[in-house]
Amino acid sequence: MAVISKNMLRTLLDGDVPLVAVSFGDSDNERLAQEAKDAGVDIAELRIDGFSRTDQDHVLAQVRAFASMPVLATVRSAYEGGDWKGTEQERLALFRAIAPHVHAVDIELSSREILAEVVAAAHEHDTVALISYHNFDLTPSSEELEAVIADAKEAGADIVKLSTMATSADDVKRLAALLLAAGDDVPLIVIAMGAEGCASRVFFPVLGSRITYSFFGTSFAPGQLAFAETSGLLRTFHPGFDRRMTARRRTA
Repeated sequence: MAVISKNMLRTLLDGDVPLVAVSFGDSDNERLAQEAKDAGVDIAELRIDGFSRTDQDHVLAQVRAFASMPVLATVRSAYEGGDWKGTEQERLALFRAIAPHVHAVDIELSSREILAEVVAAAHEHDTVALISYHNFDLTPSSEELEAVIADAKEAGADIVKLSTMATSADDVKRLAALLLAAGDDVPLIVIAMGAEGCASRVFFPVLGSRITYSFFGTSFAPGQLAFAETSGLLRTFHPGFDRRMTARRRTA
């Protein structure tokens, strides 16, 4: 399988137009990859932790199905809501095997046993190291979240993802303020999960959150919107996103 020679996702992340990722398992991906490309999906997030098989040959076959678009490989730990059932050393071996063939990998800040080695494997191949933090119970204080961002930057993150459960409008406002106050050195993805935070999936990208997550068919997280709805709303509220989608339709 060919190694990626130029990381197209880095170019997209350097722009100021939000990106929409759709999460996929390992069912019927040949068809879904074409559907995603035709629909204008920016990033295919492969949720490898939920695959029916996680041997390297099977995983790389799923990566090949999405060869025409940026791929983000996620092997989410059970500690942060994922379905990974193997050991950390097995997860590390999988990350090392796929790092040369994908555009980004997502590793949790809490995965201290393998975090440094996953980031190193990503950077060895110019793969984007996305370091993530998820809290499915609540939205921590601004001080705690700022500490998470600082820790992720220190660990070598190319982009930091914060996804927390919003139980009130104040939680959403606190996350929005954090996003607006962030510096430009490392891009952020900020998401408020749940019904209270649903609007964040459209309006936080307008405020600078670099990637919003959506789905075809089945949601992977509380409060996610389907791709068609997400992209339709972003076209309404972000002129740059609308122009990009229009240009893609003209060249399709």
